[in-house]
Amino acid sequence: MLVEISHYLSILSTAVFLLTFTLVIILDSASRHSEILIRRSYSHGFVLFLISFLIYVYLAITDNFSVIYISQHSNSLLPTFYKVASIWSAHEGSMFLWILFLSLWGFAFNLSKDSETRIKNISIGIISLIIVGFQLFLLITSNPFETNLPYPPLNGADINPVLQDPGLVIHPPFLYLGYVGFVIPFSYGLAFLINSNESVNWEKKTKSWSVFAWVCLTIGICLGSWWAYYELGWGGYWFWDPVENVALMPWLAATAFVHSLSVASKSNTLRIWTLLLSIIVFSLSLFGAFIVRSGIIDSIHSFANDPQRGMYLLAFIGAILFLSLSLFSAKINLLTAQNELKSQSKESFISLNNIFFGVLIFSTMMGITYPLIYELAYNQKISVGAPFYNAIYAPITILASIILVISIESRWGRGFKEAKKYNQLYVSILISGLATLALRYFKSDISLIILASFFVGILIISRYLILISINLRTNKYTNIQSAIAHMGLGLLILSISANSIFSSERVFNMKPNETKDYMGVSLTFDELQLINNSNHDSIRAAFKVTDINGRISMLYPEKRKYFARGQITSETAIKITPKRDIYITLGDQLENGSWVVNLQLNYFIRYIWFSAILMAISGLIIVGKSSRARS
Repeated sequence: MLVEISHYLSILSTAVFLLTFTLVIILDSASRHSEILIRRSYSHGFVLFLISFLIYVYLAITDNFSVIYISQHSNSLLPTFYKVASIWSAHEGSMFLWILFLSLWGFAFNLSKDSETRIKNISIGIISLIIVGFQLFLLITSNPFETNLPYPPLNGADINPVLQDPGLVIHPPFLYLGYVGFVIPFSYGLAFLINSNESVNWEKKTKSWSVFAWVCLTIGICLGSWWAYYELGWGGYWFWDPVENVALMPWLAATAFVHSLSVASKSNTLRIWTLLLSIIVFSLSLFGAFIVRSGIIDSIHSFANDPQRGMYLLAFIGAILFLSLSLFSAKINLLTAQNELKSQSKESFISLNNIFFGVLIFSTMMGITYPLIYELAYNQKISVGAPFYNAIYAPITILASIILVISIESRWGRGFKEAKKYNQLYVSILISGLATLALRYFKSDISLIILASFFVGILIISRYLILISINLRTNKYTNIQSAIAHMGLGLLILSISANSIFSSERVFNMKPNETKDYMGVSLTFDELQLINNSNHDSIRAAFKVTDINGRISMLYPEKRKYFARGQITSETAIKITPKRDIYITLGDQLENGSWVVNLQLNYFIRYIWFSAILMAISGLIIVGKSSRARS
């Protein structure tokens, strides 16, 4: 009975959202009474859908295996923690969550105050129509409410073992919040074009929404990288997997977008570029949904689905992109900048770096789509791997970083400051140069591109540290959020470079009581234990790790076999220090009784995720300042 209620509420919610869109069309959007009616209509649609989702969560927690989706992706032996997470572990449930977050963003925006009543109401109408499109996709092609009555299974199947991890509970929700959050600037930008009042500063009104969505997307990607590192047993933080790349493209576009928003809201330039980016960011988020859910790529992160779902998504996304770009082209005269873009101004440097972002997005798109086009044309599979992406990303990132450092001296609407101010830059270059020469002296076998990356990473960090220290001493203003974000970027480049320089690994064949030495680490295989758990058995190995200073640590990697599916997984063991991770994976047992043991020394890898945290913090500071300014 409860599943039918949840299903009915979802259908009713779809009808109410469609009613909201209809009201926006037929009513005077500038009227106060129309605003109240539209706002309440949308709120009722959201509440109905929220209740439907909460009922579905209850069905999962209570092991209601009469629901096909729950019976296929949950199990009575699962902890409640994972029963909830199982809802978004596969296509239908994750789409349910996606739409809930999409409507949640609209609900928060619906409750906000805005002096531009007509534009806001049109925005709500656009968001409602997009929600209806996804709800129809859910109900028609991906129905999570189907039942297998009257003979439901007694115990269900199970969630994918590699997803039975706390990272699954928090990574997808943050990622989805980031993806769909850009519906606010997208819809508000289109509403601005429809309203045709060029005096409205739509960029300023959507800045906080856009930055917060960017923060969620940054955290989501960071959590995904962290989860893959310790859960999949590959020992890396990024693998240029197609699904990882479709998450990266919206982030790159969103980063360019929030920079353009800052320019457009301050100096009224780059308005065309900014609105176009709002369309591109949301379209790339939808493209990611298509790639993951269409089944056209093979990835550990993707959902294998039938072509009918892919065709619906492709048509829906194509319609959104065509209509939005058509409106953009028809109303482009509204976006003519009132101020000319000055050479060597901060706006000009941001514009230049946005071009670099565009090149990276296009290159990533080609890396994803070209193998698909080639397979369609020649019926042969090819893959685009890390060498392709590294060859493009590394030099462009270095160029963009140099532009960033130079632009610190620039000003809004004007060129550079006096030449003597460059003394700070010269000091930063000296510090970075000396550090790079020292690295080259101690490690001679480093490629030029890695050395250059190391140099620009230190250059960014040292430049901002010098700037902050001088400004504190002279009581001058420091754009702290910009400094934190860009130092996070410098730390990201530096930590990736250092990780690639110093990290190494070795595979051993080891038996219990055997010791192996590698790079100053002594690894002793102490014992094996068989451990019984609620939903799996595991073989746990105990390794004693002794470093060069004689410090001893115990690490316990595992091989697990899950009862429901019989799937075998490897669980890594990691010794974390400020400088490096000692990372051990237990492989298969060989015929002679020995075990394959993978030992990795991953240097400075934690700072990669810390850099993402710094970037997210900078975004939260911007949102906080904007909120205080409005109040």
